[in-house]
Amino acid sequence: MPRSVLLTAFEPFAGATHNPSIAVTERVAMEWERPEQLHREVLPVAYDRAGLRLLELLQEVEPAVVVSVGLAARRDRPSLERLAVNIREAEIPDNDGARPFDAPVIAGGPLALSTTLPVRASAARLTDEGHDVELSMTAGTFVCNAVFYRAATWANLRPGRRAGFVHVPLDRLEDSVAAVRTVIEDALDREADLAVATGSSD
Repeated sequence: MPRSVLLTAFEPFAGATHNPSIAVTERVAMEWERPEQLHREVLPVAYDRAGLRLLELLQEVEPAVVVSVGLAARRDRPSLERLAVNIREAEIPDNDGARPFDAPVIAGGPLALSTTLPVRASAARLTDEGHDVELSMTAGTFVCNAVFYRAATWANLRPGRRAGFVHVPLDRLEDSVAAVRTVIEDALDREADLAVATGSSD
């Protein structure tokens, strides 16, 4: 039985009428030609409902790889996220009106969890192919990060599972599609990430 991939986007939020993560994941799914089964879902921008729906999907799909995609409107290029933090804190309310302050995603969980995607290798590959992407240290503290943290927790429960997050800007569709497709492919095909330093000296 071929391995499966769970690819998630988010609905619009904060009064917007669209969320580019939907278009990005639609393109990736439409162009998917590999033997692995790709399951795509649009999650609510709501801490509790998104978490519950993700858990349902993990049980239904039983994926080998989970890649979630969300909007980072202030960024100008796709960001491959490295860390999910165990913090829910919002400048704006989610779509259910929740606006938590310094609350955990999972009570008692580690403060941060690393992606299990080979993001250094993916970033290098994308750059070599002419795409403008970046590695980002954290995915913030909004619903995107909460979903990432729950997926990373799931991935750490069993060897071989992989989970990560890609933030996309408002535009740059082609770079964003390439970034998401590449991180999925590398998660399926690469056992180890590149051993290169990428941290900031600031």
